[in-house]
Amino acid sequence: MIGKLRGIIDSYGDDFVIIDVGGVGYVAFCSGRTLQALPKPGEAAALAIETYVREDQIKLFGFASDVEREWFRLLLNVQGVGTKVALAILSTFKAGDLASAIALKDVAAITRTPGVGKKLAERIVLDLKDKAPAFGSVDPAVMKLQGDMDAKRAPAPAIDAVSALVNLGYQQVQASSAVAAAMKVAGEAPKTEALIRLALKELAR
Repeated sequence: MIGKLRGIIDSYGDDFVIIDVGGVGYVAFCSGRTLQALPKPGEAAALAIETYVREDQIKLFGFASDVEREWFRLLLNVQGVGTKVALAILSTFKAGDLASAIALKDVAAITRTPGVGKKLAERIVLDLKDKAPAFGSVDPAVMKLQGDMDAKRAPAPAIDAVSALVNLGYQQVQASSAVAAAMKVAGEAPKTEALIRLALKELAR
């Protein structure tokens, strides 16, 4: 099994790179983010590798970091997620942003990935929600607020403030984070208007 390749970039395809290691060209399929991070042909590069073995094929998948490779492995454990969808998700999200979206159950954000509908996004969140915090730096206050909102325990002003920010065009993750930060400084029993105002200041930073 190949776990890492270090060599010279030979050439690129739409979704793969050929890396020359000692005169042998290895084809590694990569996310769009990884391909963009690699240097031009003729320059040295290193990739973390996942060797994908099936009865009728052997493929190499390359990643800019071990964390990205670990996310690829986790995503493949979700029913309905194959290698193409996993790479599409990793092309759409940085590892930390994906972790935050899953931890905050932001299904809408995950559906921005081409080929990922609402049902599959919900399954990804459900299957990986307990694993996401290990790879992300999600503020515990944000996670608590999101959990309270899901369980309908959150204060009405907080729910209304998040809803208002989403209606203004902010993503659920951004809105929840900003309102959670606002609640820390708003004092006891803050009003919706005050939370929105403080949250918008937070988002403007």
